[in-house]
Amino acid sequence: MKHINLVVRNACVIASLLALGSCAVRHGKVNTRPEWAMGGFVRPAGINPVIEPDSTTLFYDPMSKKMVLWEDNDTFNPAAVVKGDSIYVLYRAEDKTGKKIGHRTSRLGLAASADGQHFERLKTPVFYPGEDGQQENEWPGGTEDPRVAEAEDGSYVMFYTQWNRKVPRLGVAISRDLKTWTKYGPIFGKSKVLPSLVDKSHKSASIVTKLIGDKQVITKVNGKYWLYWGEHGVYGATSDNLIDWEPVVDENGELRAFISPREGYFDSSLTECGPPALLTDKGILLLYNGKNHPEKGDKRFNKGTYSAGQVLFDSQDPTRVLERMDVPFLRPMEDFEKSGQYVDGTVFIEGMVYFRGKWLLYYGCADSKVGVAIFDPKKPANFDPLP
Repeated sequence: MKHINLVVRNACVIASLLALGSCAVRHGKVNTRPEWAMGGFVRPAGINPVIEPDSTTLFYDPMSKKMVLWEDNDTFNPAAVVKGDSIYVLYRAEDKTGKKIGHRTSRLGLAASADGQHFERLKTPVFYPGEDGQQENEWPGGTEDPRVAEAEDGSYVMFYTQWNRKVPRLGVAISRDLKTWTKYGPIFGKSKVLPSLVDKSHKSASIVTKLIGDKQVITKVNGKYWLYWGEHGVYGATSDNLIDWEPVVDENGELRAFISPREGYFDSSLTECGPPALLTDKGILLLYNGKNHPEKGDKRFNKGTYSAGQVLFDSQDPTRVLERMDVPFLRPMEDFEKSGQYVDGTVFIEGMVYFRGKWLLYYGCADSKVGVAIFDPKKPANFDPLP
């Protein structure tokens, strides 16, 4: 009888391992997926990181008039989009001109993959500070943290941070081939609702998209393009042309935050928008990055760590929150997510694409490398386990 009981217990353990995945067993408690949320995302074995720094690629920088090792220090915080039969990733790359985060120069590199996991990279950046009318906004800090999505006409719209080491601003650029871009400057540069916003810190933009068949494209909400943005709260903006945006304000003409950092939670310090939001049959789903406050955060997670959460907005009223997760669905667990220039641990999500029936999520690892995690709707998994 003892032998039979042992066999039964072992069978149950094996079944649990298969259901939860090896990471869940190694690292902690089951993190059940809410019905409305997306995921879980599974890191493919032996693949990550998919993009790492390269100390051999040289680029002539038009601003400094020098040859630079443009992706020598870090490669992280990626945007992603499907073009043809491949996935393209635009990743932020830093040289070694500075000695800490935010004090180097960032440019954007381009990598392509036929399977979303193995990439070939161009040797020079496709987007960077130049003599193009935006140098006052972009030099010397550079062009950072892109999010990109395809418009209805087949063009690619990218929102990114312009960093002159004075004021971070959201800029917008458009391309037909992902290599040659037209910059249109700060998105709030022509705002009539809140003209002062353009000269105040603002970053991290997630435009609303929709899956039509197997193609993810930018869509309108109530007749206008809709953008979630912000890091110290999630705000909104609308546009008729994808270039000029007006922020959503309250009855007093002040910025209106739809969600904000919560004391005692994983997102107690920052709520920073992630990849393009997705209009679903349940509402508008926004995946975002939460930073854990060192003193006021969730004690289960490391101080200062970045993890990823989800929030669902009403599709008829995109300012109204329907659901919000209290714990992250993706958090730093692997060594490459906790070793780099951000040692507290970071999974910073910025790119997500629908490709061959699966969702591939691209993220920055400790501000140093690029990783990928995959959600298969036909084989749903649990979220990253809780500590």
